[in-house]
Amino acid sequence: MLQPPMISSPLKQTNEIDWVSPLKDYIRHTYGDDPDKYVEECNTLNRLRQDMRGAGKDSTAGRDLLYRYYGQLELLDLRFPVDENHIKISFTWFDAFTHKPTAQYSLAYEKASIIFNISAVLSCHAAFQNRFDDTGQRTAYHSFQAAAGMFTYINENFLHAPSTDLSRETVKTLIAIMLAQGQEVFLEKQIADGRKVGLLAKLASQAAYLYMQAAEGVQDNVTRGVFDRLWLHVTQVKANYMSSIAQYYQALADDDANSHGTAIARLQIAESEGKDAARIANAFPSTVSSASNLSSETGSSLIELTKKHVTNVQEKLASFNKDNDFIYHQTVPAEAALNVIPKLQAAKAIPVSDLYQGQDIQRIIGPDIFQRIVPMAVTESASLYDEEKAKLVRAEAENVETSNGEMAASLDYLKLPSSLNVLKGGMNQETTVDEEFRGWCEELAGHESFGRAFDQLQADKNSILNILERCTKQLDMEESICEKMRSKYGGDWTQQPSSKLTSTLRSDIRSYRGAIEEAVGSDSQLLHTSRLYESDFDEMRSAGETDEADVLYQRAMLNAGANRGKARNGIGSPMSQNSEGNLLDEDFGEGGTSVMDQIAKVEDLLRKLDLIKRDRSQVLKDLKEKVHNDDISNVLILNKKAIANNESQLFQSELEKFRPHQNRLLQATHKQTALMKELTRIYGVLLQDKRVKSEQAKYESFTRQRNSVLTKYKKVFQAFNDLIDGLMRAQNFYSEMKETVESLEKNVETFVNNRRSEGAQLLTRIEQDKASSAGSQADRERDRLREIMERMSVDPSPTKSGTQRPTPSSRPSQSNDIHSFKSPPVSPPYYSKQPSAYSNGPSIKSPVFTPAYQKSEFFPKDSYNPMEYPYQTPVSPPPSQHAHHAHPQYSQQQSQYLPQGYIPPPPPPGPPPSSQGNFGNPGYAYPSGPGGYANSLPPRKSSASAQQSQNDPWAGLNAWK
Repeated sequence: MLQPPMISSPLKQTNEIDWVSPLKDYIRHTYGDDPDKYVEECNTLNRLRQDMRGAGKDSTAGRDLLYRYYGQLELLDLRFPVDENHIKISFTWFDAFTHKPTAQYSLAYEKASIIFNISAVLSCHAAFQNRFDDTGQRTAYHSFQAAAGMFTYINENFLHAPSTDLSRETVKTLIAIMLAQGQEVFLEKQIADGRKVGLLAKLASQAAYLYMQAAEGVQDNVTRGVFDRLWLHVTQVKANYMSSIAQYYQALADDDANSHGTAIARLQIAESEGKDAARIANAFPSTVSSASNLSSETGSSLIELTKKHVTNVQEKLASFNKDNDFIYHQTVPAEAALNVIPKLQAAKAIPVSDLYQGQDIQRIIGPDIFQRIVPMAVTESASLYDEEKAKLVRAEAENVETSNGEMAASLDYLKLPSSLNVLKGGMNQETTVDEEFRGWCEELAGHESFGRAFDQLQADKNSILNILERCTKQLDMEESICEKMRSKYGGDWTQQPSSKLTSTLRSDIRSYRGAIEEAVGSDSQLLHTSRLYESDFDEMRSAGETDEADVLYQRAMLNAGANRGKARNGIGSPMSQNSEGNLLDEDFGEGGTSVMDQIAKVEDLLRKLDLIKRDRSQVLKDLKEKVHNDDISNVLILNKKAIANNESQLFQSELEKFRPHQNRLLQATHKQTALMKELTRIYGVLLQDKRVKSEQAKYESFTRQRNSVLTKYKKVFQAFNDLIDGLMRAQNFYSEMKETVESLEKNVETFVNNRRSEGAQLLTRIEQDKASSAGSQADRERDRLREIMERMSVDPSPTKSGTQRPTPSSRPSQSNDIHSFKSPPVSPPYYSKQPSAYSNGPSIKSPVFTPAYQKSEFFPKDSYNPMEYPYQTPVSPPPSQHAHHAHPQYSQQQSQYLPQGYIPPPPPPGPPPSSQGNFGNPGYAYPSGPGGYANSLPPRKSSASAQQSQNDPWAGLNAWK
């Protein structure tokens, strides 16, 4: 059995072109990029066009090649303007019917020709399918519709056709042929499936209508010499054949409806249309030209098809006439009186946009060849679409957050679900020890009492005060001796007063005393806190050590009144041993809802609300994920020209894919509102019960007492931590302060020793001066008496010039002290920047202080040189610094800077101390005492102490105290 033949369009032919050079030039000049980077892409596009030229007209591979090349042309058009003014490439195509060549520089002409060939390949692919097979029928049905859609795209987008095959009249006729054949294939499928005759009549009527339109268009194109005349024969046969089939099946439907006369009239029309189809089929030429794209069996197939159909119609007509003559006796109406058979459209042109959205087509087209070159228009459109998606997600997230907040606020207001524990006897669970409370007790376990720590602080404080007191006494004693010596010797005692030199040391002592006084205040506060919470500390410490935190907790609850046997209203407390049963054991009222049932309803509503919340969160998560993965770049690229001014409409249509998620979120919100209303009503009824109110009051009282206990012991635990921290800071403070005052004590000792050495030198000089003055006065008296005796002599004799005795002033010093030179006028280690009160001459310029002490070349290595240690304002030296003094001497050349008449005191008989405190270093400031618990570290303890001379010249001055 032969299947009805189908018409397919021939393909256009084209010449070879070169894509590579023009594209590389454009990339270099327009995009400013290196064209060598895109050589592979250009070659790929060039190969695609070459492969497309050899595509088979009835093969799937040929169709896929055309699909891919056209898809890449669409993507190419977004980046490269191919026309006469930009990328100039001549596209030459031959007419599919007349074979005349047409050349243009427009990419639109290239794309229109490709689309025409795609339509032609689709029509060929459908025409050569085996329609007796279900798969073949479906493929043919889809391909005819797709071909019609492609032809429709040509008519809608390419208005000025440069060739005949692309003209609107020609393409319109091809569309009609494709749709008529698609309708016929669908009708064949329904006939094979045995559908109702009424449906088959409507489908055949539509097919007949489409073939009549196609026949008219083919007739016009045949007249213009475009189509082959065989196409006209096929369309005319099909038009009459489909009209006959429509009348035939409608007659069967009328016969089933007992309209036997009408059925006979339609069979007569079907016989007439069938005979016309058979007549035209018999006139079909025996030879078929290759231009018609028809097989050689087309004529015989049409003849056999029409002949068989006419035979069936005649047999059915004879049967109906016989039945009507013998049984029904209905009048056969005229043809003009018959109603027109309704039409049912089953074949529609598939739009190109729908065709290219399929996954198979995207796979065939493949990735964008020039995807590395991103057009700005697509990027901007995708960015705008992303913003629209972000707005949608933000709006839905805000709605979800608002709904969750409303639910949480409502449940918190109703104190659900925690309040249900009271009604279910769950308050007994609250009497167990709090884990936080247990942790507090464990923290206190093993800690000793604070008494020893406070005793240690007191001992450290007394030790510091004793050191400060000793320092004060030493300074006072030194100042007292200095002033007593000054009162004895008067102007001869030139040692500077101690008050100016000890101002810094005394200031430090006062500062440290103030810091100790402030620390005593802080210690008093710590001691007060310790005594205030001492019993609580002992309780928590004992509970932590013996693991009896629960016992302490229960005792505290008892003391707070939480475990009394009777509440104030006389109802038993749930913690009491003789407490009455919980509310689940009671049933109030006969025939009413029990408390247990009401609680069960509340819990069920709470579970539903929780389920809604979780489901809503999951839907929002799915929505965000779907939005994140949504990419319409391909849609934007393929519809770039169509959405030039309608981006918002495209965005809205694309956002509709998220509508199901939005609807689910909205439904969840509405359902939540209804459940909350129901929950509020049921829970309100439950709370109106007197026993429930009583139980709630007891629970609230219990909660307040529990919070009171936890608050108390939390305060105790905080006080314990504060005491630990305060005592550690106090211990650090006293330790650092002790080092500071010990360093101060050594500085004071060094200062006093230096002053004693200086005083001893001054005292020795005064005694020597007195002895020298006494010897000179006796010599002068003897000389005067000798002169008187000589004048009184009777025989005076002249005095010889060479025998004159030396004057007392020229005598050498009679002192046996090994240091026979004079000392400077002021105390060398404490040289004041201000002029001395005891000198009448000009002020002496202070020598520049340098760390490396320079010794005078006029004195031996270990001699005492006071000028080597100029005096500066004394400060308590840091423990880490030590001043190494040598035994200085004055140079004879320095005497010119001393005031007239000043006699410096001699140095001490023994060597000075080997190491002294650096009181003369102005660059080091002794830190003042901290207030309270000072954070600044005091100076370290000095490593050197002053040594006194073995023979102390001031040892005899103790009597001056």
